[in-house]
Amino acid sequence: MSKSTTANLKHDGQGSNLALDPRRWKALFLLSLAQFLVILDTSIIGVALPTIQQQFGFSQAELQWIFSAYVIVFGALLLLGGRLSDILGQRKIFAIGFAILTGASVLAGLAPTGDILIAARALQGIGAAFIAPAAMSMVLNLFTVPRERSKAMGIWGAAAPAGGTAGVFLGGVITAYVDWSWVFLINVPIGIMVLGLARPLLPRGSKQKGRVDYPGAVSITAALITLVYAIVTANDNGWTSIPTISLLLASAGLFAGFAAIQKRSKSPLIPPAIFRVRNLLASNIVMALLGAAWIPMWFFLNLYLQQIQGYGAFESGLALLPMTAAIMILMVGASSRIISRIGVKTSMVVGLGLLAVAMALFATMPSGSGSFMTHVLPASLAAAGGMSLAYIPVLMSAVSHARQEESGLASGIVNTSYQIGSALGLAIIVALASAQTLHESSSGLELVDAMNSGFHIAFIAAAIVAAAAAVVAWLAIKKSDPSGTKEAPMAAA
Repeated sequence: MSKSTTANLKHDGQGSNLALDPRRWKALFLLSLAQFLVILDTSIIGVALPTIQQQFGFSQAELQWIFSAYVIVFGALLLLGGRLSDILGQRKIFAIGFAILTGASVLAGLAPTGDILIAARALQGIGAAFIAPAAMSMVLNLFTVPRERSKAMGIWGAAAPAGGTAGVFLGGVITAYVDWSWVFLINVPIGIMVLGLARPLLPRGSKQKGRVDYPGAVSITAALITLVYAIVTANDNGWTSIPTISLLLASAGLFAGFAAIQKRSKSPLIPPAIFRVRNLLASNIVMALLGAAWIPMWFFLNLYLQQIQGYGAFESGLALLPMTAAIMILMVGASSRIISRIGVKTSMVVGLGLLAVAMALFATMPSGSGSFMTHVLPASLAAAGGMSLAYIPVLMSAVSHARQEESGLASGIVNTSYQIGSALGLAIIVALASAQTLHESSSGLELVDAMNSGFHIAFIAAAIVAAAAAVVAWLAIKKSDPSGTKEAPMAAA
């Protein structure tokens, strides 16, 4: 065993040789399952929304909050979840998060009213915000040897996009053949299993001295929620309306208040020095842009299959399976080897570029005689390849220079970047697509053709965002050696 490898096997802050622990791969499976479930809950409700709308009598504006309540709370509380996991221990926060998510899923599945369902979705978001940064921090601390870390990050990272895409398929199956409530209740047996296995398989994690910056947590959470709420409701209120402008100004004021709190706090939620690391700041910008491109692509592809090509819920989910399978195979089987050969930065730029090409291909899909084999499958596989090459390198670049005691915080920041980027990107691109559809339909174009024209604008906008992410990655992220050793100087190593 080399000296460099031996140095990476020291301890986790409590004296245990985690890299030699035979449980680490079983722990990785459990943590990957957690990540899969957290992202699954974002997408699984999509196909069930019309049925839920009919049962509870939601208006179109109210219906969106079944999706938005989860994403907004999830994204806004990730920073707090990351900080709590650093101070109280990753396993403890992970278990608390799963307990909240499981209980909220029961409430959502059995909700007697629409208001209770939306509240339950917000509670699910709280649980997810505790789970995600704690899980990622444990993966980083369990795997400190560069080669093992690359493989582990490939497996763990594959769970996120796979969960998002698989959610569409599972939501279609459950809604078509069981009952919509099971898109929430499916979490319960999985949650119970994870809680039962957490103590025997997962390390307690390191605990750091310090206090939680609750004023900072409240202000940044309020700022993010207000910002996303302003964007989501701008489609109905109007982008230049008084309510939208007032919300944006309120959000800006809350962000300014948060910055002032961070400067004065002895234990700031986000130490200002953390963003002085060039790669960490640039990588979080890239991650936000990646989410702003990927989620709208998935959203509009599902709409295209059902509303333009006439696929049913089950058929639409089935059509997305090749993309899911390709992501999982490439991330687990090829990503780590590619990163080792060409480096983190090059892999990231190539992946984002390929993703932009795939989205541009989606923008050519016809409205009448579209063929799955010709117009959907090639672009889907290209998108899977792009996501597989880009996602893990962005994660590695975002967290690799954080000290071990700040790994939960760094994980929370990068997850927040993805979730907030996703919410903002989706809201803005939906607005662009809707405006194009309205313009074309008012010009006398058939509704299906007008809708498809709007979808084309959405895919082009997503392609531009992905291309912008590639440019930021190329210009702003420092290049490391292909082995990735410079990307993982954890404090304990």
